[in-house]
This record gives sequence, structure tokens and C-alpha cells, in this order.
Amino acid sequence: MKQIEVSIMGQSYLLGCPDGGEERLREAVAQVDREMCAIRDSGKLKARERIAVLAALNLAYILTDRPAPATTTAAAPSSTADEALPAPEYLDQLIQRLDQALDSDGHLI
Repeated sequence: MKQIEVSIMGQSYLLGCPDGGEERLREAVAQVDREMCAIRDSGKLKARERIAVLAALNLAYILTDRPAPATTTAAAPSSTADEALPAPEYLDQLIQRLDQALDSDGHLI
């Protein structure tokens, strides 16, 4: 596993990355960075952790709103990042963890 340095909303992070997954991880980082910067730039939130939670919820919502991928093997391979979307079970667990974290605060915004 290799480590790569990335920047999200001006903050540097050193992330572990499986061999061959660097491009996909960088695409994911760019998507998270765009989402977080858009929320920050809207001027409604200033706290980085709240921006991160809202960005995670927005991205999870986008993923759950997509139609399920076809299960046929005759489909042409795609070169987009949509090839390996997280499983619905993973998204459910993520949303449940976010709900639990927000319960202690009681307020998203």
C-alpha cells in the first residue's frame, strides 16, 4: 500500500492507497473537495467538521439516488469512476454512523 498526499479544502492529508488505486482515490478527493468548498463558499457554515458531515450526506444522497448498475455481463465496460460504487449496505452503515454522531449534537447546522 502506498501513501499519497492530498489536499481537501486547503488542508493536507496523507492517505493510504492500494496499489493501482491512486487515480481513483484522487478523483474521490477532488469530488469531496469540490463539495466541501461549495458548502463553505455558500457562507452558511464555517466549522470544517460540519462542512464535512454535510458534504458526506450530500455525496451519499447522490449515490443512493443513482439507478442500480446492470448485472449483465454483456454491458460495455465503463471508464468512469462509477465502476465501483459503494454497496448499498455500506451506504446504510455510513448514514447510520452519521446519524449516531449527530445525535450527540442534535443539530446538523
